[in-house]
Amino acid sequence: MVRRARRSGSAKLGPMRILALTTVGAKSGERREVPVAWFPGGDGSWLVVASANGAARNPAWYHNIAAHPDDVTIEIGDRRIAVAAEQLHGQDRADALASIISSAPNFASYNDKTDREIPVIRLTERPARQD
Repeated sequence: MVRRARRSGSAKLGPMRILALTTVGAKSGERREVPVAWFPGGDGSWLVVASANGAARNPAWYHNIAAHPDDVTIEIGDRRIAVAAEQLHGQDRADALASIISSAPNFASYNDKTDREIPVIRLTERPARQD
């Protein structure tokens, strides 16, 4: 799936678009890569959901982002983009999740499978470094 996300900017899993998410391990410090579904944030950002299909725990990539929110990259097609990660809360989270569920209704069932609040993360392109 990661290879497909790299080859094509339109890699899909059902109705969802896929990107390659690279994080730094919270404990190991090693680079970790995983395919995740993404949704447009409406402001040029990308939204990802740490749903883990409604599992009782957040996925490992979520913990990596929480530990290193400014050391995240995404790959879509031939674009490699450095991003900053921000967990959404309150109304921002509710609005983003409603938008996600409208385009991928299966995300609605994940809330019913778990007691945890499923994190929604906004990924925003970081400005290029000025060295």
